[in-house]
Amino acid sequence: MNILSLKNLLLSTTLCLSYAAFSQDDSAKINISQNDMINELSQTKTELQKSHNIGDRYVIQLFSGSNGDASNRIKDYEALYEYPARIKYEAPNYKVWVGNFRNRLEADRALLVIKETYPSAFIPKPERK
Repeated sequence: MNILSLKNLLLSTTLCLSYAAFSQDDSAKINISQNDMINELSQTKTELQKSHNIGDRYVIQLFSGSNGDASNRIKDYEALYEYPARIKYEAPNYKVWVGNFRNRLEADRALLVIKETYPSAFIPKPERK
């Protein structure tokens, strides 16, 4: 009797394991249907980030004054540092803004380096759009 129940147990275990192994083959196929709007929104967000029209980003302001002085300041800056720089006009001044940082910590780290050359540089409060 003992041998017969051992054979039944072994046969049952083998059948269960083989069934479990073969049942996994079909479940690996996954179909993902994605709305076309997701790609469009992703591209729009990327464009907004590149054009600096998305809010809650930190910049470092190096200068505020006339257009000619701002152009000279940005040329001097670009020779020394690699953070992207741009001129922003807010009546009546042209402002030289540097960087496009996601959080205050990144901006503070860059500010420490930039303040060695531009001691009057500061981080203005980010605009909410």
